[in-house]
Amino acid sequence: RLVDEGMVASPMALKNRFDKEGTEAIRQQLAKKKYDVIHAYNPRALACGLRASRGTDTKVVAYRGVIGNISYLNPESWITFLHPRVSKIVCVADAIKDYLASLRLLWMHIPECKLQRIYKGHDLDWYQAPKADLTQFGVPEDAFVVCCTGRNSPRKGFDDLIVAMDKLPEDVNAHLLLVGDVIKNAEIQSLAAAASHPERIHFTGFRTDAPAIDAASDVFVLPSKEREGLPRAVIEAMVYGVAPVVTKVGGMPELVEDGVSGIVVPPKNATELSAAIERLYRDRELAASLGQAARQRIARDFHTSQTVRETGELYKTLTGRA
Repeated sequence: RLVDEGMVASPMALKNRFDKEGTEAIRQQLAKKKYDVIHAYNPRALACGLRASRGTDTKVVAYRGVIGNISYLNPESWITFLHPRVSKIVCVADAIKDYLASLRLLWMHIPECKLQRIYKGHDLDWYQAPKADLTQFGVPEDAFVVCCTGRNSPRKGFDDLIVAMDKLPEDVNAHLLLVGDVIKNAEIQSLAAAASHPERIHFTGFRTDAPAIDAASDVFVLPSKEREGLPRAVIEAMVYGVAPVVTKVGGMPELVEDGVSGIVVPPKNATELSAAIERLYRDRELAASLGQAARQRIARDFHTSQTVRETGELYKTLTGRA
């Protein structure tokens, strides 16, 4: 896509943060012409880019999309985000910016001027896939479906969601669809098997069509316990007009306005989570209106044009061209 837009692309795969060949490849690229900014989107690129640009006046910009795993006591943090030559850290949510600003060790801290929040934008035109047929996963036709997509990680809160579904009143006939490699989690599988209605809990495994599965659902839930940034899975569901229920973790409350474009509940609270699901089950008009508001929220406040504009302004400021 970069080539189609007339840009020069030089793909390279960095093995780790100490990749000598990768660092040398970046250094050679910097020697071919003057580059004003290195924008590194992961710790490997950041560490190698910092070493490769040593002795140049190239500005180095880091990207941070999650909370946690940075510490003044961790040597790896010093060769990435805490390196003194990092000019800016672009945070994908205010929650991440606040986390980084809170890091302290004696007199050391990250200056506020180094931190900038730029939301990662999305374009509604990216999401045109037709709704998936959920019957392939054993979901009955016309069932009320609660969908959750995420990696197999304890912090994602799959256990809380299964408990929340089990707390639903007997007359709430809702089905839970878990999308992703959580199917490999034996503890989650056991918890689902022990539920009052295990036949209403369905695992899809890893899917490349997760957004289409979201689109076919009635509610999307991400019950994370900690460290979330601005989850793509939630954004994808919102784009398709599916009502989101999220926990008050990381950047999710910035994404979902409670009672306006979705419902926000406390983390690690299966009772509140269950109540939110029941509320949307019993009030389908509310679910539909929250879903439409969610779609409008992405189009209005999280569009790619905003990301491009703010990133361009950042580059101009760093290079003295503002």
